[in-house]
Amino acid sequence: MCGIVGIVGKTPVSQYLYDGLTVLQHRGQDAAGIVTIHNNTFRLRKANGLVKDVFHTRHMLRLQGNIGIGHIRYPTAGTSSSSEAQPFYANAPFGLSLAHNGNLTNAEELRKWLFTTARRHVNTTSDSEVLLNILAHELQQSENLDLTPEDIFSAVANVHKRVRGAYASVALIVGHGMIAFRDPNGIRPLVFGKRENEHGVEYMVASESVALDACDFEFVRDVAPGETIFFTEDGKIHSQQCAENPVYTPCIFEFVYFARPDSTMDKMSVYASRVEMGTKLGEKIAKEWEDIDIDVVIPIPETSCDIALQIAHKLELPYRQGFVKNRYIGRTFIMPGQEQRKKSVRQKLNAIGAEFKGKNVLLVDDSIVRGTTSEQIIDMARAAGAKKVYFASAAPEVRFPNVYGIDMPSANELIAHGRELDDICSLIGADKLIYQSIDDLISAVRLGNPDIKTFDTSVFDGNYVTNDINQAYLERLDALRNNTTKESSDKNADSILDMHNEGAE
Repeated sequence: MCGIVGIVGKTPVSQYLYDGLTVLQHRGQDAAGIVTIHNNTFRLRKANGLVKDVFHTRHMLRLQGNIGIGHIRYPTAGTSSSSEAQPFYANAPFGLSLAHNGNLTNAEELRKWLFTTARRHVNTTSDSEVLLNILAHELQQSENLDLTPEDIFSAVANVHKRVRGAYASVALIVGHGMIAFRDPNGIRPLVFGKRENEHGVEYMVASESVALDACDFEFVRDVAPGETIFFTEDGKIHSQQCAENPVYTPCIFEFVYFARPDSTMDKMSVYASRVEMGTKLGEKIAKEWEDIDIDVVIPIPETSCDIALQIAHKLELPYRQGFVKNRYIGRTFIMPGQEQRKKSVRQKLNAIGAEFKGKNVLLVDDSIVRGTTSEQIIDMARAAGAKKVYFASAAPEVRFPNVYGIDMPSANELIAHGRELDDICSLIGADKLIYQSIDDLISAVRLGNPDIKTFDTSVFDGNYVTNDINQAYLERLDALRNNTTKESSDKNADSILDMHNEGAE
Protein backbone atom coordinates (compact mmCIF):
# COMPACT_ATOMS: atom_id res chain seq x y z
CA MET A 1 0.00 0.00 0.00
CA CYS A 2 1.23 3.47 -0.87
CA GLY A 3 0.04 7.06 -0.96
CA ILE A 4 0.22 9.48 -3.89
CA VAL A 5 -0.34 13.21 -4.36
CA GLY A 6 -0.11 15.56 -7.31
CA ILE A 7 -0.64 19.32 -7.70
CA VAL A 8 -0.93 21.68 -10.65
CA GLY A 9 -0.63 25.12 -9.13
CA LYS A 10 -0.01 28.75 -9.89
CA THR A 11 2.69 29.12 -7.22
CA PRO A 12 5.39 26.74 -5.85
CA VAL A 13 3.88 23.40 -4.80
CA SER A 14 6.65 21.60 -2.90
CA GLN A 15 5.39 22.55 0.57
CA TYR A 16 1.85 21.43 -0.24
CA LEU A 17 3.14 18.14 -1.65
CA TYR A 18 5.09 17.65 1.59
CA ASP A 19 2.02 18.44 3.68
CA GLY A 20 -0.11 16.06 1.64
CA LEU A 21 2.39 13.23 2.04
CA THR A 22 2.65 13.87 5.77
CA VAL A 23 -1.07 13.25 6.35
CA LEU A 24 -0.85 10.13 4.15
CA GLN A 25 2.11 8.76 6.14
CA HIS A 26 -0.12 6.00 7.55
CA ARG A 27 -0.15 4.45 4.06
CA GLY A 28 3.59 3.78 4.06
CA GLN A 29 6.64 4.43 6.19
CA ASP A 30 9.40 2.88 4.10
CA ALA A 31 10.24 5.63 1.61
CA ALA A 32 9.11 9.01 0.32
CA GLY A 33 9.69 11.08 -2.79
CA ILE A 34 8.72 14.31 -4.53
CA VAL A 35 9.41 15.44 -8.08
CA THR A 36 8.61 18.90 -9.45
CA ILE A 37 9.09 20.57 -12.83
CA HIS A 38 11.00 23.85 -13.05
CA ASN A 39 12.21 25.35 -16.33
CA ASN A 40 11.24 22.10 -18.10
CA THR A 41 13.55 20.14 -15.79
CA PHE A 42 12.69 17.52 -13.19
CA ARG A 43 13.69 18.32 -9.61
CA LEU A 44 13.73 15.06 -7.63
CA ARG A 45 14.28 14.02 -4.04
CA LYS A 46 13.51 10.51 -2.80
CA ALA A 47 14.96 8.23 -0.13
CA ASN A 48 14.09 5.62 2.48
CA GLY A 49 12.47 6.96 5.62
CA LEU A 50 9.54 9.00 6.87
CA VAL A 51 8.51 12.19 5.09
CA LYS A 52 9.97 14.37 7.85
CA ASP A 53 13.32 12.57 7.60
CA VAL A 54 13.62 12.45 3.81
CA PHE A 55 13.01 16.13 3.13
CA HIS A 56 15.27 18.71 4.74
CA THR A 57 15.34 22.44 4.07
CA ARG A 58 18.00 22.11 1.37
CA HIS A 59 15.86 19.57 -0.49
CA MET A 60 12.71 21.66 -0.27
CA LEU A 61 14.53 24.71 -1.63
CA ARG A 62 15.62 22.72 -4.67
CA LEU A 63 12.13 21.34 -5.37
CA GLN A 64 11.10 24.42 -7.32
CA GLY A 65 8.14 24.60 -9.66
CA ASN A 66 4.38 25.06 -9.77
CA ILE A 67 3.62 21.44 -10.67
CA GLY A 68 4.70 18.22 -8.97
CA ILE A 69 3.85 14.78 -7.63
CA GLY A 70 4.74 12.88 -4.48
CA HIS A 71 4.73 9.34 -3.13
CA ILE A 72 5.08 7.47 0.15
CA ARG A 73 5.77 3.76 0.08
CA TYR A 74 5.84 0.58 2.02
CA PRO A 75 7.24 -2.59 0.44
CA THR A 76 4.72 -5.13 -0.85
CA ALA A 77 7.22 -7.90 -1.57
CA GLY A 78 9.35 -7.78 1.57
CA THR A 79 12.09 -5.53 0.23
CA SER A 80 12.81 -2.00 1.40
CA SER A 81 15.63 -1.11 -0.99
CA SER A 82 16.03 2.63 -1.52
CA SER A 83 16.27 2.03 -5.28
CA GLU A 84 12.54 1.16 -5.25
CA ALA A 85 11.51 4.57 -3.90
CA GLN A 86 9.19 6.62 -6.12
CA PRO A 87 8.49 8.67 -8.19
CA PHE A 88 10.31 7.11 -11.14
CA TYR A 89 11.12 9.02 -14.31
CA ALA A 90 11.97 8.38 -17.96
CA ASN A 91 13.60 10.83 -20.35
CA ALA A 92 11.40 9.95 -23.31
CA PRO A 93 8.97 11.04 -24.48
CA PHE A 94 9.29 14.67 -23.40
CA GLY A 95 10.29 13.70 -19.85
CA LEU A 96 7.86 11.60 -17.86
CA SER A 97 7.61 10.91 -14.11
CA LEU A 98 5.10 8.61 -12.38
CA ALA A 99 3.97 7.60 -8.91
CA HIS A 100 1.76 4.56 -8.42
CA ASN A 101 -0.30 2.92 -5.68
CA GLY A 102 -1.24 -0.71 -6.23
CA ASN A 103 0.26 -3.80 -7.82
CA LEU A 104 0.36 -5.06 -11.40
CA THR A 105 -0.53 -8.74 -11.59
CA ASN A 106 1.09 -9.23 -15.01
CA ALA A 107 4.27 -7.25 -14.26
CA GLU A 108 6.67 -10.02 -15.32
CA GLU A 109 4.91 -10.48 -18.64
CA LEU A 110 5.03 -6.72 -19.21
CA ARG A 111 8.70 -6.56 -18.25
CA LYS A 112 9.56 -9.11 -20.92
CA TRP A 113 7.43 -7.30 -23.50
CA LEU A 114 9.16 -4.01 -22.75
CA PHE A 115 12.57 -5.57 -23.31
CA THR A 116 11.83 -7.65 -26.39
CA THR A 117 9.36 -5.39 -28.22
CA ALA A 118 9.49 -1.83 -26.85
CA ARG A 119 13.29 -1.99 -26.31
CA ARG A 120 12.96 -0.35 -22.92
CA HIS A 121 15.12 -1.16 -19.92
CA VAL A 122 13.54 -1.45 -16.47
CA ASN A 123 16.19 -0.79 -13.85
CA THR A 124 14.48 -2.02 -10.66
CA THR A 125 12.17 -4.81 -9.54
CA SER A 126 9.34 -2.31 -9.02
CA ASP A 127 6.16 -2.81 -11.02
CA SER A 128 5.70 0.96 -10.83
CA GLU A 129 8.71 1.41 -13.11
CA VAL A 130 7.11 -1.12 -15.45
CA LEU A 131 3.91 0.95 -15.49
CA LEU A 132 5.94 4.11 -16.18
CA ASN A 133 7.60 2.52 -19.20
CA ILE A 134 4.35 1.10 -20.57
CA LEU A 135 2.82 4.59 -20.38
CA ALA A 136 5.95 6.13 -21.95
CA HIS A 137 5.82 3.65 -24.83
CA GLU A 138 2.17 4.40 -25.53
CA LEU A 139 2.68 8.17 -25.39
CA GLN A 140 5.59 7.83 -27.81
CA GLN A 141 3.27 6.39 -30.44
CA SER A 142 1.83 9.87 -30.98
CA GLU A 143 3.33 11.77 -33.91
CA ASN A 144 2.45 15.14 -32.38
CA LEU A 145 5.20 17.24 -30.85
CA ASP A 146 2.55 18.85 -28.67
CA LEU A 147 0.42 16.14 -27.09
CA THR A 148 -3.31 16.74 -27.29
CA PRO A 149 -5.77 15.47 -24.68
CA GLU A 150 -6.85 12.88 -27.24
CA ASP A 151 -3.25 11.63 -27.54
CA ILE A 152 -3.06 11.19 -23.78
CA PHE A 153 -6.43 9.48 -23.51
CA SER A 154 -5.49 7.11 -26.34
CA ALA A 155 -2.21 6.25 -24.61
CA VAL A 156 -3.89 5.47 -21.28
CA ALA A 157 -6.59 3.44 -23.06
CA ASN A 158 -3.81 1.27 -24.47
CA VAL A 159 -2.24 1.03 -21.00
CA HIS A 160 -5.53 -0.38 -19.72
CA LYS A 161 -5.50 -2.98 -22.50
CA ARG A 162 -1.98 -4.15 -21.63
CA VAL A 163 -1.91 -3.84 -17.85
CA ARG A 164 -3.77 -5.91 -15.28
CA GLY A 165 -4.07 -5.43 -11.55
CA ALA A 166 -4.55 -2.42 -9.30
CA TYR A 167 -3.15 1.00 -10.09
CA ALA A 168 -4.05 4.50 -9.03
CA SER A 169 -1.43 6.68 -10.68
CA VAL A 170 -0.35 10.26 -11.16
CA ALA A 171 2.22 11.34 -13.76
CA LEU A 172 3.98 14.48 -14.98
CA ILE A 173 4.78 15.20 -18.63
CA VAL A 174 7.32 17.97 -19.11
CA GLY A 175 5.85 20.85 -21.11
CA HIS A 176 2.31 19.48 -20.91
CA GLY A 177 0.99 18.93 -17.41
CA MET A 178 -0.21 16.19 -15.08
CA ILE A 179 -2.36 13.13 -15.67
CA ALA A 180 -4.20 11.01 -13.12
CA PHE A 181 -5.70 7.63 -13.93
CA ARG A 182 -7.22 4.66 -12.15
CA ASP A 183 -7.49 1.00 -13.07
CA PRO A 184 -10.78 -0.20 -14.63
CA ASN A 185 -11.88 -1.82 -11.36
CA GLY A 186 -11.10 1.19 -9.17
CA ILE A 187 -9.39 -1.08 -6.65
CA ARG A 188 -7.12 1.58 -5.18
CA PRO A 189 -8.63 4.99 -4.25
CA LEU A 190 -7.97 8.30 -5.99
CA VAL A 191 -9.68 11.67 -5.44
CA PHE A 192 -9.20 15.16 -6.77
CA GLY A 193 -9.98 18.67 -5.62
CA LYS A 194 -9.46 22.31 -6.49
CA ARG A 195 -8.96 25.68 -4.88
CA GLU A 196 -9.29 29.22 -6.15
CA ASN A 197 -7.23 32.17 -5.00
CA GLU A 198 -5.87 35.44 -6.33
CA HIS A 199 -3.51 33.49 -8.60
CA GLY A 200 -6.21 31.39 -10.27
CA VAL A 201 -7.52 27.82 -10.05
CA GLU A 202 -5.24 25.04 -8.76
CA TYR A 203 -5.87 21.29 -8.79
CA MET A 204 -4.77 18.41 -6.56
CA VAL A 205 -5.12 14.62 -6.71
CA ALA A 206 -4.47 12.27 -3.78
CA SER A 207 -5.06 8.78 -2.47
CA GLU A 208 -7.41 10.07 0.24
CA SER A 209 -9.53 13.18 0.72
CA VAL A 210 -7.72 14.00 3.96
CA ALA A 211 -4.72 15.15 1.91
CA LEU A 212 -6.94 17.66 0.12
CA ASP A 213 -8.17 18.94 3.48
CA ALA A 214 -4.64 19.43 4.76
CA CYS A 215 -3.74 21.57 1.76
CA ASP A 216 -6.97 23.62 1.73
CA PHE A 217 -8.27 22.08 -1.49
CA GLU A 218 -11.99 21.55 -1.88
CA PHE A 219 -13.01 17.97 -2.66
CA VAL A 220 -14.50 17.75 -6.16
CA ARG A 221 -15.03 14.01 -6.70
CA ASP A 222 -13.38 10.62 -6.98
CA VAL A 223 -11.52 9.67 -10.11
CA ALA A 224 -13.76 7.00 -11.65
CA PRO A 225 -12.50 3.49 -12.45
CA GLY A 226 -10.83 3.58 -15.87
CA GLU A 227 -11.00 7.37 -16.04
CA THR A 228 -8.10 9.65 -17.00
CA ILE A 229 -7.92 13.31 -16.01
CA PHE A 230 -5.44 15.59 -17.78
CA PHE A 231 -4.51 18.83 -16.01
CA THR A 232 -2.61 21.19 -18.32
CA GLU A 233 0.19 23.35 -16.98
CA ASP A 234 -1.91 26.46 -17.55
CA GLY A 235 -4.78 25.10 -15.44
CA LYS A 236 -7.21 23.56 -17.94
CA ILE A 237 -8.78 20.21 -17.14
CA HIS A 238 -9.84 17.41 -19.51
CA SER A 239 -11.29 14.03 -18.56
CA GLN A 240 -12.38 10.89 -20.37
CA GLN A 241 -13.33 7.30 -19.64
CA CYS A 242 -10.48 5.24 -21.14
CA ALA A 243 -11.43 1.69 -20.19
CA GLU A 244 -13.71 -0.53 -22.24
CA ASN A 245 -15.59 -2.19 -19.37
CA PRO A 246 -15.02 -0.31 -16.11
CA VAL A 247 -16.59 -1.86 -13.00
CA TYR A 248 -16.53 -0.25 -9.56
CA THR A 249 -14.91 -2.77 -7.19
CA PRO A 250 -12.93 -0.81 -4.58
CA CYS A 251 -10.79 -2.60 -2.01
CA ILE A 252 -12.84 -3.09 1.14
CA PHE A 253 -9.71 -3.45 3.29
CA GLU A 254 -9.07 0.27 2.78
CA PHE A 255 -12.09 0.91 5.02
CA VAL A 256 -11.19 -1.79 7.53
CA TYR A 257 -7.62 -0.75 8.18
CA PHE A 258 -5.64 1.48 5.84
CA ALA A 259 -7.50 4.73 5.34
CA ARG A 260 -7.75 7.51 7.90
CA PRO A 261 -11.18 7.83 9.55
CA ASP A 262 -11.50 11.44 8.40
CA SER A 263 -11.22 10.42 4.74
CA THR A 264 -14.03 9.89 2.25
CA MET A 265 -13.38 7.60 -0.71
CA ASP A 266 -15.80 6.63 -3.45
CA LYS A 267 -18.47 8.65 -1.60
CA MET A 268 -18.09 6.45 1.50
CA SER A 269 -16.96 7.87 4.83
CA VAL A 270 -14.29 5.71 6.47
CA TYR A 271 -15.44 6.80 9.93
CA ALA A 272 -19.11 6.04 9.25
CA SER A 273 -18.14 2.66 7.79
CA ARG A 274 -16.25 1.72 10.94
CA VAL A 275 -19.08 2.84 13.21
CA GLU A 276 -21.44 0.64 11.22
CA MET A 277 -18.94 -2.25 11.45
CA GLY A 278 -19.22 -1.89 15.23
CA THR A 279 -23.00 -1.91 15.04
CA LYS A 280 -23.07 -5.10 12.97
CA LEU A 281 -20.46 -6.88 15.09
CA GLY A 282 -22.14 -5.80 18.32
CA GLU A 283 -25.41 -7.30 17.12
CA LYS A 284 -23.65 -10.54 16.21
CA ILE A 285 -21.96 -10.76 19.63
CA ALA A 286 -25.24 -10.12 21.41
CA LYS A 287 -26.89 -12.90 19.41
CA GLU A 288 -24.16 -15.56 19.50
CA TRP A 289 -22.55 -14.81 22.87
CA GLU A 290 -25.57 -14.11 25.04
CA ASP A 291 -24.22 -16.52 27.69
CA ILE A 292 -20.73 -14.93 27.77
CA ASP A 293 -19.97 -12.70 30.76
CA ILE A 294 -18.11 -9.60 29.57
CA ASP A 295 -17.17 -6.82 32.00
CA VAL A 296 -15.58 -4.27 29.68
CA VAL A 297 -14.91 -3.56 25.98
CA ILE A 298 -11.36 -2.46 25.15
CA PRO A 299 -10.10 -1.47 21.67
CA ILE A 300 -6.65 -2.18 20.31
CA PRO A 301 -5.78 1.35 19.21
CA GLU A 302 -6.30 3.11 17.02
CA THR A 303 -8.23 1.87 13.99
CA SER A 304 -10.64 -0.17 16.09
CA CYS A 305 -11.55 2.56 18.62
CA ASP A 306 -14.68 3.73 16.81
CA ILE A 307 -15.70 0.12 16.18
CA ALA A 308 -15.24 -0.90 19.84
CA LEU A 309 -17.14 2.13 21.13
CA GLN A 310 -20.14 1.16 19.02
CA ILE A 311 -19.91 -2.47 20.17
CA ALA A 312 -19.91 -1.32 23.79
CA HIS A 313 -22.97 0.81 23.06
CA LYS A 314 -24.84 -2.11 21.47
CA LEU A 315 -23.94 -4.45 24.36
CA GLU A 316 -24.60 -1.78 27.01
CA LEU A 317 -21.15 -2.36 28.50
CA PRO A 318 -18.41 0.02 29.68
CA TYR A 319 -15.90 1.15 27.07
CA ARG A 320 -12.35 1.69 28.30
CA GLN A 321 -9.01 2.62 26.77
CA GLY A 322 -6.95 -0.22 28.23
CA PHE A 323 -3.83 0.27 26.12
CA VAL A 324 -1.60 3.30 25.76
CA LYS A 325 -0.05 3.64 22.34
CA ASN A 326 3.45 4.92 21.70
CA ARG A 327 2.77 7.20 18.73
CA TYR A 328 6.41 7.20 17.68
CA ILE A 329 6.29 3.56 16.59
CA GLY A 330 5.08 2.76 13.07
CA ARG A 331 2.09 0.59 12.19
CA THR A 332 3.11 -3.01 12.83
CA PHE A 333 1.10 -4.44 9.93
CA ILE A 334 3.22 -2.51 7.42
CA MET A 335 6.59 -3.16 9.06
CA PRO A 336 8.96 -4.81 6.53
CA GLY A 337 9.73 -8.15 8.17
CA GLN A 338 8.11 -10.48 10.69
CA GLU A 339 10.79 -10.14 13.38
CA GLN A 340 10.49 -6.36 13.30
CA ARG A 341 6.71 -6.67 13.62
CA LYS A 342 7.05 -8.92 16.69
CA LYS A 343 9.45 -6.57 18.42
CA SER A 344 7.34 -3.51 17.61
CA VAL A 345 4.16 -4.74 19.31
CA ARG A 346 5.69 -4.50 22.78
CA GLN A 347 7.22 -1.13 21.99
CA LYS A 348 3.96 0.13 20.54
CA LEU A 349 1.45 -0.72 23.28
CA ASN A 350 1.39 -0.85 27.07
CA ALA A 351 -1.50 -2.07 29.19
CA ILE A 352 -3.20 -0.05 31.95
CA GLY A 353 -3.40 -2.66 34.69
CA ALA A 354 -6.45 -1.25 36.48
CA GLU A 355 -8.61 -1.78 33.38
CA PHE A 356 -7.76 -5.49 33.21
CA LYS A 357 -7.23 -6.75 36.74
CA GLY A 358 -9.89 -9.27 37.73
CA LYS A 359 -12.06 -8.57 34.67
CA ASN A 360 -13.41 -10.51 31.72
CA VAL A 361 -12.39 -8.26 28.83
CA LEU A 362 -13.52 -8.11 25.21
CA LEU A 363 -10.66 -6.91 23.05
CA VAL A 364 -11.64 -5.46 19.66
CA ASP A 365 -9.35 -5.15 16.65
CA ASP A 366 -10.01 -4.16 13.06
CA SER A 367 -8.68 -7.47 11.70
CA ILE A 368 -6.42 -10.44 12.36
CA VAL A 369 -3.87 -11.01 9.61
CA ARG A 370 -0.81 -12.92 10.77
CA GLY A 371 -1.97 -13.22 14.37
CA THR A 372 1.36 -11.95 15.73
CA THR A 373 -0.11 -8.77 17.19
CA SER A 374 -3.25 -10.46 18.51
CA GLU A 375 -1.32 -13.17 20.36
CA GLN A 376 1.03 -10.72 22.06
CA ILE A 377 -1.76 -8.32 23.03
CA ILE A 378 -3.77 -11.14 24.59
CA ASP A 379 -0.65 -12.13 26.56
CA MET A 380 -0.33 -8.51 27.72
CA ALA A 381 -3.95 -8.48 28.86
CA ARG A 382 -3.47 -11.64 30.89
CA ALA A 383 -0.23 -10.33 32.37
CA ALA A 384 -2.14 -7.19 33.41
CA GLY A 385 -4.54 -9.37 35.41
CA ALA A 386 -7.45 -10.16 33.10
CA LYS A 387 -9.47 -13.21 34.19
CA LYS A 388 -10.68 -14.04 30.68
CA VAL A 389 -9.82 -12.48 27.34
CA TYR A 390 -12.36 -12.55 24.52
CA PHE A 391 -11.41 -11.27 21.07
CA ALA A 392 -13.52 -9.71 18.31
CA SER A 393 -12.38 -8.91 14.77
CA ALA A 394 -14.26 -6.26 12.79
CA ALA A 395 -13.23 -8.00 9.56
CA PRO A 396 -13.84 -11.60 8.48
CA GLU A 397 -11.10 -14.24 8.47
CA VAL A 398 -8.18 -13.18 6.24
CA ARG A 399 -7.60 -16.48 4.45
CA PHE A 400 -6.14 -15.58 1.06
CA PRO A 401 -3.15 -13.62 -0.26
CA ASN A 402 -3.61 -10.09 -1.51
CA VAL A 403 -2.21 -9.35 -4.95
CA TYR A 404 -3.33 -5.73 -5.35
CA GLY A 405 -0.77 -3.89 -3.25
CA ILE A 406 -1.30 -4.99 0.36
CA ASP A 407 1.55 -6.76 2.14
CA MET A 408 0.03 -10.20 2.59
CA PRO A 409 1.04 -12.18 -0.47
CA SER A 410 1.93 -15.43 1.30
CA ALA A 411 -0.94 -17.65 2.41
CA ASN A 412 1.37 -19.43 4.87
CA GLU A 413 1.69 -16.20 6.87
CA LEU A 414 -2.07 -15.81 7.32
CA ILE A 415 -3.26 -17.36 10.57
CA ALA A 416 -6.74 -18.10 9.21
CA HIS A 417 -5.54 -19.83 6.05
CA GLY A 418 -6.68 -23.47 6.20
CA ARG A 419 -7.82 -23.14 9.82
CA GLU A 420 -11.20 -23.05 11.54
CA LEU A 421 -12.36 -20.67 14.25
CA ASP A 422 -11.41 -22.85 17.24
CA ASP A 423 -7.89 -23.43 15.89
CA ILE A 424 -7.32 -19.70 15.37
CA CYS A 425 -8.69 -18.94 18.82
CA SER A 426 -6.30 -21.44 20.37
CA LEU A 427 -3.29 -20.11 18.44
CA ILE A 428 -3.78 -16.50 19.54
CA GLY A 429 -4.58 -17.63 23.11
CA ALA A 430 -8.09 -16.16 23.43
CA ASP A 431 -10.85 -17.65 25.55
CA LYS A 432 -13.35 -16.93 22.79
CA LEU A 433 -13.06 -15.48 19.29
CA ILE A 434 -15.63 -13.95 16.95
CA TYR A 435 -15.31 -12.51 13.43
CA GLN A 436 -17.49 -10.12 11.47
CA SER A 437 -19.34 -11.85 8.64
CA ILE A 438 -18.41 -10.81 5.12
CA ASP A 439 -22.02 -9.87 4.33
CA ASP A 440 -22.17 -7.58 7.37
CA LEU A 441 -18.84 -5.97 6.43
CA ILE A 442 -20.01 -5.24 2.90
CA SER A 443 -23.31 -3.89 4.20
CA ALA A 444 -21.49 -1.62 6.68
CA VAL A 445 -19.19 -0.07 4.09
CA ARG A 446 -21.63 0.35 1.21
CA LEU A 447 -24.15 2.06 3.50
CA GLY A 448 -22.56 5.35 2.42
CA ASN A 449 -22.82 4.57 -1.31
CA PRO A 450 -25.43 1.98 -2.29
CA ASP A 451 -24.38 2.41 -5.93
CA ILE A 452 -21.30 0.30 -5.20
CA LYS A 453 -22.52 -3.21 -5.91
CA THR A 454 -19.31 -5.19 -5.36
CA PHE A 455 -15.99 -4.78 -3.56
CA ASP A 456 -12.63 -6.45 -3.84
CA THR A 457 -12.94 -8.91 -0.95
CA SER A 458 -10.30 -11.33 -2.22
CA VAL A 459 -8.41 -11.58 1.10
CA PHE A 460 -11.57 -12.99 2.67
CA ASP A 461 -13.09 -15.13 -0.08
CA GLY A 462 -10.32 -15.70 -2.65
CA ASN A 463 -12.34 -14.08 -5.47
CA TYR A 464 -9.90 -11.90 -7.41
CA VAL A 465 -11.75 -9.24 -9.39
CA THR A 466 -9.20 -9.10 -12.23
CA ASN A 467 -9.90 -12.78 -13.03
CA ASP A 468 -6.25 -13.52 -13.79
CA ILE A 469 -5.00 -15.10 -10.55
CA ASN A 470 -4.33 -18.83 -10.28
CA GLN A 471 -2.37 -21.04 -7.92
CA ALA A 472 0.75 -20.90 -10.07
CA TYR A 473 0.76 -17.10 -9.81
CA LEU A 474 0.36 -17.23 -6.03
CA GLU A 475 3.21 -19.73 -5.74
CA ARG A 476 5.51 -17.50 -7.82
CA LEU A 477 4.58 -14.53 -5.67
CA ASP A 478 5.29 -16.51 -2.52
CA ALA A 479 8.70 -17.57 -3.84
CA LEU A 480 9.52 -13.99 -4.82
CA ARG A 481 8.59 -12.78 -1.36
CA ASN A 482 10.80 -15.37 0.32
CA ASN A 483 13.76 -14.44 -1.87
CA THR A 484 13.41 -10.69 -1.47
CA THR A 485 12.90 -11.00 2.29
CA LYS A 486 16.15 -12.93 2.61
CA GLU A 487 18.02 -10.41 0.44
CA SER A 488 16.55 -7.53 2.42
CA SER A 489 17.66 -9.10 5.69
CA ASP A 490 21.20 -9.67 4.40
CA LYS A 491 21.52 -6.06 3.24
CA ASN A 492 19.64 -4.37 6.07
CA ALA A 493 22.65 -2.80 7.77
CA ASP A 494 23.96 -1.31 4.51
CA SER A 495 20.49 0.01 3.63
CA ILE A 496 20.23 1.85 6.93
CA LEU A 497 23.60 3.51 6.41
CA ASP A 498 22.69 4.56 2.88
CA MET A 499 19.07 5.55 3.44
CA HIS A 500 19.65 9.32 3.14
CA ASN A 501 21.90 9.12 0.10
CA GLU A 502 19.28 8.11 -2.46
CA GLY A 503 17.92 10.69 -4.87
CA ALA A 504 18.87 14.31 -5.47
CA GLU A 505 20.95 15.46 -2.49
